Amino acid sequence: MLLVRSLFIHTKSLCRTVVRSASSRSPWYTAYMSESRSPAKILAFVGLPGSGKSEATEYLTAKGIPKVYFGGVILSALKDAGLEWSEATEKEFREEIRQREGKDFVVKRMVKEIHGLIDAGQRHIVADGLYSWTEYKILKHEFPGKLIVVAIVAPRHIRHHRLTLRPIRPMTADEANARDWAEIESLEKGGPIAIADYFIHNDKDLVRLHAAIDMVLSETHFLD
Repeated sequence: MLLVRSLFIHTKSLCRTVVRSASSRSPWYTAYMSESRSPAKILAFVGLPGSGKSEATEYLTAKGIPKVYFGGVILSALKDAGLEWSEATEKEFREEIRQREGKDFVVKRMVKEIHGLIDAGQRHIVADGLYSWTEYKILKHEFPGKLIVVAIVAPRHIRHHRLTLRPIRPMTADEANARDWAEIESLEKGGPIAIADYFIHNDKDLVRLHAAIDMVLSETHFLD
């Protein structure tokens, strides 16, 4: 009886040692337990220019949620190339670099940035400006079950009016119309919008936009 009790105590102690060793020394165990406790969620806003993606993103970053900005990759590459920004220059550069580097040029950098945020402990991430069908498919494959796509839509005349008024990179009516066509035809932007998980009609004021975003956050349990 004494031998059995001694063996039981020794086995119990050994189990505690194994668990303690695994939890303190194994990167796999740490990552697995972290992911199990709180899976990461990525909310991506899609929409044509002037729809309100940046306003929506700013509303979430004000809550402390980190963002990744798809358009920033092209703008940074444009700056690195020593080119002055204009709507025509950005369009030509964007299409040329995607042809040269591939349609996944931007999303590969975004995937790396998102993984970096997740590795740093972030569990809620907002993506501003998911562009193409190619990018959508890659993100769905790379982050299965974690991606929530929200399309922000508004009538064309409202979007184009907003673009003429914005303080950074404003557009004329002709430039806004050309940008719409370029994003639909060259960037396959219609696909992610059409297949979005949620739609927000942003044709009123910011108060209503924020209220609609809050409804999506609640329904998806994004901040849980």
